[in-house]
Amino acid sequence: MSPLLVLIIVLAVLLVTMSSVLLLRRAEDDPLAARIDDFAAREEIVSIEEIELSMPITDRVFVPLLRRVSEFLVRYTPQKTLENTTRMLELAGYSRKMRAADFLIARGVATVMFAGVAFMAMSRFGDNSLNQRILYSIGAAVLGWIIPWMLMRSLIDRRKDAIIKKLPDALDLMTICVDAGLTFNSAMQKVDDKWDDPLANDFGRVLYEMQLGKSRRQALRDMSDRMDVPDVTSFIAAVLQADQLGVGIGKILRIQADQMRVRRRQRAEEKAQQAPVKMMFPLVFLILPSIFVVLLGPAGFQLLRNEALGDVF
Repeated sequence: MSPLLVLIIVLAVLLVTMSSVLLLRRAEDDPLAARIDDFAAREEIVSIEEIELSMPITDRVFVPLLRRVSEFLVRYTPQKTLENTTRMLELAGYSRKMRAADFLIARGVATVMFAGVAFMAMSRFGDNSLNQRILYSIGAAVLGWIIPWMLMRSLIDRRKDAIIKKLPDALDLMTICVDAGLTFNSAMQKVDDKWDDPLANDFGRVLYEMQLGKSRRQALRDMSDRMDVPDVTSFIAAVLQADQLGVGIGKILRIQADQMRVRRRQRAEEKAQQAPVKMMFPLVFLILPSIFVVLLGPAGFQLLRNEALGDVF
């Protein structure tokens, strides 16, 4: 392997590592403040320089560097692109962990990495002209730009499926709590305390926003926008309408829980009906050829052997 190819791979791994450090770190976490609190608890007299030097190199060098790059991207990226990216992160549940500029950095790193590796690989192992290597590199760059978006869409779909599956159980628990005498807010708190999933976490976020002064109506509407799930939207609309008309919330929760269970059963039946169609491709192109090889392979070898013996005699 050539030294240049090794250098490209090392740089790509370094870029991916630097991006991962920033993207996996929550935006509200401040490592310097955490270290100051740690030293304050020890009651030791230390300087700010000593505290900064005690931090990992990722917090002292890589994270500030990538934050400056993200600020540069925010300054020169179209506002519509930032809004669409922020919306995707919100639907995926990563709005607190990752900013739009961070996601764009990840896509850029993946694009450069795929293009560089493809160009060096074709230069090393292929007998292609420069134009062909450039063409393959462009294709790899497009692939590197698309893959993070596909992963984000997969996270969004997975989060929506988790919310849809958990909503009937959450409504059952809220119905029991309201029938027992608790308020609607207390019922949401029980759901947040019992489970650790996207739906329960969003209930907890609604309660937190209400504590900060946001009205329950607006907090629930924001929750519906963050999820973009039709079942949650209909549930929120029914709760807000009941709150406006003065209808008992327990009755609304019971009706909504019954409807969500029916919808969940209908979705399960629909997927069961789709199973034979989805199994057709692997059955025809993967399973049946393997069976034919196992069953007809020995017979084919026997026929070839008999023909060879017949030619000899």
